Amino acid sequence: MDYKAITDTFTELALKAGEVILEVYASPDFDVKSKSDESPVTEADEKADALISAGLREAFPDLALVTEEQAATHGQSVSTFLIVDPLDGTKEFVQRRGEFTVNIALVEDGVPTHGVVYAPVLGRLFRTLPGGGAEEIKPDGTDATPLKVATPDNAALKVVASKSHRDAATDEYISKYQVADFLSAGSSLKFCLLAAGEADLYPRLGRTMEWDTAAGDAVLRAAGGEVHAWEGGALKYGKEGFANPFFICFAPGVELKDR
Repeated sequence: MDYKAITDTFTELALKAGEVILEVYASPDFDVKSKSDESPVTEADEKADALISAGLREAFPDLALVTEEQAATHGQSVSTFLIVDPLDGTKEFVQRRGEFTVNIALVEDGVPTHGVVYAPVLGRLFRTLPGGGAEEIKPDGTDATPLKVATPDNAALKVVASKSHRDAATDEYISKYQVADFLSAGSSLKFCLLAAGEADLYPRLGRTMEWDTAAGDAVLRAAGGEVHAWEGGALKYGKEGFANPFFICFAPGVELKDR
């Protein structure tokens, strides 16, 4: 597989989708609809999805595509595929908090190997590299910074959790650790904060889908981090229905507590 083409295409489409999303974000008002699971969807989700899907199908016609906004793609049984969340963190988008992302990933044999996460309002783009590793770059392609997870201090951990979906069970689990700094972030940015060494631990005790996590998971693993299912073992992709179990992300060296 041509991983350079994967990286270049993912980056180009994420940036273009970001432009479309920001056009809607800048408008004084936009419609918000509810999907069958009662999650919100906006014109920005739909426009970004159409752009990304068309670009991926043209560039990689032989790869299966799974995308959040196209229910017809959710019934596939695949282990190697492209997976897209065109606007992760729609609640952040609707509330104009800025912490939403464009997510595009490649899953190979159940493992997310390549991905791009782009936060257009924050101007942060995180991506895996064709030959291994990951980097953060500016939207204009400058200031490439290699990503590497931190070496954690278990006496003073930096923990990140969901801004919109944090609950009592999450707080109870976090209370088992000695926490020096607590970060709250929306969307797949939580994976990227770990990848950039800005946090050490991210527990997720709540519903997520594979399109929510694949790109951030790929970036974090490429930066040296780990993503485990709550019951143990690396988080797998291509599951029936593409629903995730609870999971935990961490920098190696974190002394994990009983789950």
